[in-house]
Amino acid sequence: MFSYYLRLAFKSIRRNPILSALMVAAIALGIGSSMTTITVNYLMSANPIPEKSDVLYHVQVDSWDPHNAFNDDDIPNQLTWTEATNLMAANKAMRQTAMAKTGGIIEPSDQDVKPFEASARLAFGDFFSMFNVPFLFGSSWDAEADQNRSQVIVLTKRINEQVFGGVNSVGETLSMFGTNFRVVGVLDDWQPMPKFYDVNNGAFDESEEVFIPFFLKEELELPNWGNTNCWKSPEGEGFKAFLRSECINFQMWVELPTQNDKAEYLDFLNSYVSEQKDLGRFPRPIQNRLSNVMEWMEDQEVVADDAQIMLWLSLMFLLVCLLNTIGLLLAKFTGKAAEIGLRRAVGASKGDLFFQHLVETALIGLLGGVFGLLLALVGLEGIKSLYGEFVRDLAALDFTMVLVGLVLALVSSIAAGLYPTWRACNIAPASQLKSQ
Repeated sequence: MFSYYLRLAFKSIRRNPILSALMVAAIALGIGSSMTTITVNYLMSANPIPEKSDVLYHVQVDSWDPHNAFNDDDIPNQLTWTEATNLMAANKAMRQTAMAKTGGIIEPSDQDVKPFEASARLAFGDFFSMFNVPFLFGSSWDAEADQNRSQVIVLTKRINEQVFGGVNSVGETLSMFGTNFRVVGVLDDWQPMPKFYDVNNGAFDESEEVFIPFFLKEELELPNWGNTNCWKSPEGEGFKAFLRSECINFQMWVELPTQNDKAEYLDFLNSYVSEQKDLGRFPRPIQNRLSNVMEWMEDQEVVADDAQIMLWLSLMFLLVCLLNTIGLLLAKFTGKAAEIGLRRAVGASKGDLFFQHLVETALIGLLGGVFGLLLALVGLEGIKSLYGEFVRDLAALDFTMVLVGLVLALVSSIAAGLYPTWRACNIAPASQLKSQ
């Protein structure tokens, strides 16, 4: 019976091509606009490391101004150098890494390759295993290299191709910051989206281009890149005074496999802050926090309010398109009154007619969904052209979004067709037969 109703639906669409095309176009416009914003919001809020997101925690302590809270009664979103180094020295987590962003000039040994600026991530060796970073060649440095402030470096695949032609460069020397580094590893393609481990410095920026041991920040007096906030001036002049000030520029993540591990680490943080209070620091009440990956992204509002507003506006536009579709369906089904009356007269029940016309509206919705997805692709390409590399990985339809788009079109069209179908099923057959 379904195949019979499907054939009737195709015949009905062909019989009124202009009206049917208008309905398909209305649904396509609504689906196209809504799926464009739904896709961007979906990818912005996606879990960037689902296999470990519930055991990785961002560390926060409140070392801020006693008279003014940090950012609307919240606590600082980064750490000072003092906290980053002290917490790392305590070594209370299964894996842990303090980190920061910096950058400098790479000077290739090949004279045909010009010097260029590259971003760098200061981190500990645990960074790579904590965040499941894949390696193409070599591996990360070890804990001894961290403590000895060894001048070792891990390159991204792109930098390796640019400087060494893509070959295995492990053991080679790379000059950066005016210092020679020994290459110990080359990453394979890796771009978490959002860049959860440092949302403060661009949740949708590309990952850094090279990675070096954290303590080289002090050893080489490397510059601060990214957000730096201070609530009071450094006590003294020069790089080291600024480094040991109350300014925040560092992030820290810990891996805690169980809830008991999390509770113990939080107890440790509370004890640490109490000790610092005895030393005259941490003037604010104790407010330590451990946020897992998804909690951290929600806390930092990775999905901007503007994006959510655009999502609701696009869904409202879809609703307007569906209201137009309802009007067009009413017009179409009213025009079929004589056919409906005849079918009722020869024995078709209201249920049969209802199902027949729902199949027709579903087919129109499915066609609208297909064309709507094509419009969404156009919209996403438009977003790419406007914002470039910044949203390259956010403006793409995956299988999940294609499925969501088709289901949304199908459900929306069926919902829009309920009232017109009900009206069509209640046409009195006798009055229609008399008029023929």
